[in-house]
Amino acid sequence: MLEKLAKMKEHYEELGKRLGEAEVISDQNLFRELAKEHSALGEIVAVYDEYREAGKAAAECRAMLEEETDPELRELAHEELRAADEKAAKLEEELKLMLLPKDPNDERNVIVEIRAGIGGDEAALFGATLFRMYSRYAERHNFKLEVIDMNDTEIGGVKEAVFQINGKSAYSRMKFESGVHRVQRVPETESQGRIHTSAATVAVLPEAEDVDVVIDPNDIRIDTYRSSGAGGQHVNKTSSAIRITHIPTGLVVQSQDERSQIQNREKAMRVLKSRLYDLYSSQAHDKEAASRKAMVGSGDRSAKIRTYNFPQSRVTDHRIGLTLYKLEAFIDGDMDEMIDALILDERMKLLKGEEE
Repeated sequence: MLEKLAKMKEHYEELGKRLGEAEVISDQNLFRELAKEHSALGEIVAVYDEYREAGKAAAECRAMLEEETDPELRELAHEELRAADEKAAKLEEELKLMLLPKDPNDERNVIVEIRAGIGGDEAALFGATLFRMYSRYAERHNFKLEVIDMNDTEIGGVKEAVFQINGKSAYSRMKFESGVHRVQRVPETESQGRIHTSAATVAVLPEAEDVDVVIDPNDIRIDTYRSSGAGGQHVNKTSSAIRITHIPTGLVVQSQDERSQIQNREKAMRVLKSRLYDLYSSQAHDKEAASRKAMVGSGDRSAKIRTYNFPQSRVTDHRIGLTLYKLEAFIDGDMDEMIDALILDERMKLLKGEEE
């Protein structure tokens, strides 16, 4: 591990020098590529430097203990040695986690799809709650949220929402949201105060880049129609909404949020490429299905992953058995404690797999 880290540090320093060269600065594509790699290595190199400093401090303390005879100075050296060893051990574990292979999609933007499940109007209202939760989470992280398609109801619910979240490492944070989300609460329409259970499904797809998926124009059918909002509101008089059907797979996507047909088409193509990328990636990884199923964030959207219980103000993630009693804050976008725990659990499982 130390040999690998030393080579990474050497490469990091070489990249730093190259970024200052005139020929690299003049080539913006190359400069961006090298700067991205340099930035990615920076975090682990910083921890590695800290680890080496802790090791150096420990070595100095041991040398002092071999030479020093004064009891007070020896006691002080023992304390410093203990602290340096503890710090080095902690940093070593951190480095092991940082060296684990990363999901190649982690740095990408994401396409998120929310669909109301069982529960009728209440399920649609829960869909709206989830959409607001992700909107607030995006705001907290300075991510940009862009609505692609929205099918809402007259009472403020969301039957279906498709939107994109753009930001550094958006997929690494959002990928754990794929699955069935269940809510337990008293609906506003319930006169007798009975708790109802309803659900919504969430799919999180890494945004596909042009090089990932090439779509043959002959493989798609594009239809236009007039977009409309809840209860017939916001009806466009022109056919600006777009529906694209990918004939070989039967996938259908649509976009009606923009007034421009060109903009809606561009958004719909983005979603189609991301769905196809997800489909092809899943097929390519079928051989690894057993290990993927054991992992958090495997993308199994039929599995119940989380329960939101309003009467008890709790949210429980069933994959890691974590319950937080701060539901109001959580649905206001304060999700980091849960997501950090999911990331740590995934890394620990990967580490265990590496050791085995």
